[in-house]
Amino acid sequence: MTMSDDDILAPRQSRSGARPRSTSGAEARGPIIDQEGHEIRPETLERGFREFRFEFGKDNPFAANPFGNLTREQRIARLEALAKLLDVAFVLPGTNIRYGIDGLIGLIPIVGDIITTAISLWLVREARALGAPWYLTARMLGNVAVDGVVGMVPFAGDAFDVMFRANMRNVRLLRRWLDKQPRM
Repeated sequence: MTMSDDDILAPRQSRSGARPRSTSGAEARGPIIDQEGHEIRPETLERGFREFRFEFGKDNPFAANPFGNLTREQRIARLEALAKLLDVAFVLPGTNIRYGIDGLIGLIPIVGDIITTAISLWLVREARALGAPWYLTARMLGNVAVDGVVGMVPFAGDAFDVMFRANMRNVRLLRRWLDKQPRM
């Protein structure tokens, strides 16, 4: 026997004529118990819902940017890991040719190359945030531009993506520049 929508929203009275038990009042429920088995008073529960809110801002240590408090070395390690994932994460079976998700996503015509170019531009932006000078940033942008433009050519561009490895080049340029900088 199936129930109609009316029965779900407003249950019928029983055949004996007794009113159905309401589940919408505090007296009809029982006590509210937390995970540890302690009773939660209804007034504290209501106060908790009024006080619940998200905090986004500079004063909150758990603000919207989860990477905001990384050290310089942690940021560089993150850039290196992303560059390896994009350019040399996998090995073509039976050969010594390494490729990354840049080459895989680049197989999707136009859209794939736009996505991987955007990720590469984010790497350049992070390098700039680490203090890379304009000439280094310009050279990194050149690598990204060559990779993005040539990568849009069907098939030959995908092979070029696998061999050129713009992200690894950019991280290597950044690492060399950082190694020449005095430690603070």
